[in-house]
Amino acid sequence: MNKFYHTLKTIFLLGWSIFVVFPFLWALSTSFKDANAITSGATYIPWVDFEPSTQGWTSLFTTGSQGINIVGPFIDSATVTLVASLVSLILGTLAAYGLSRFEYRLGFVKNADITFFFISQRIMPPIVLAIPFFLMLKELGALDTIFGLVLVYVALLLPIAVWVMTDFFAGIPKELDEMAMTDGCSPIGAFFRVILPNSVPGLVVAGMFCLIFGWNDFFFAFTLTFTETQLLPVSIVSLNSSVTPWWSLSAFALISVAPLALVAIVVERYMSRGTMSGAIR
Repeated sequence: MNKFYHTLKTIFLLGWSIFVVFPFLWALSTSFKDANAITSGATYIPWVDFEPSTQGWTSLFTTGSQGINIVGPFIDSATVTLVASLVSLILGTLAAYGLSRFEYRLGFVKNADITFFFISQRIMPPIVLAIPFFLMLKELGALDTIFGLVLVYVALLLPIAVWVMTDFFAGIPKELDEMAMTDGCSPIGAFFRVILPNSVPGLVVAGMFCLIFGWNDFFFAFTLTFTETQLLPVSIVSLNSSVTPWWSLSAFALISVAPLALVAIVVERYMSRGTMSGAIR
């Protein structure tokens, strides 16, 4: 029975892996095709089914009528996403620690209501916030700028950081804070010296969520930028025209996915590590 279960699980995981990886392999194959290879029918293996071409990749780093120049959008996306994620993670972690350790009351509003208020910001459809954000950035003179997008993305990512870290801090015993303060730490010192080092897995998860949502956002990057600033999702969509360059589009998509995949591989060990290993004495 155990052998049958193991075999069934292996077949399922293998099938699921093929299902997940196949689109990336197809995009990789397409990125080395030219117009003739794409319009002549389904082909899969370079040098066997079609003659590979590097046109799809070289066009990403050239300018002019035949080029796309991915460098500018890539730098803009990386800057906006990293800065907004870092600011959201810092502010969200501090807010989450306060909500998990102290009781707040303003009339009928309590900690649970404050936490729900944060996460409720993610419930609203993005279109509801488009006009307020547009008018706000217009008054600040920040439309079509990296600074304006960072402000908007912090507002979007902060609820995610608060939600994840509040739940994580709630799972850390308050006795750790008390022991640290017994040893002479202030409440702030206990947070930075004891609680924060034991919160690395939670910080990694919250940071990953912020990076994913920030990097993949299209709606606000499209509505709040025009010509001076352009992020990767908007650049990818702009390739669609009467004649779509599928070879460049596939290469563009692979490059846009690669950073998140590399980050996930690097931080995976932190996500799987025990959260409170050795914390209780």
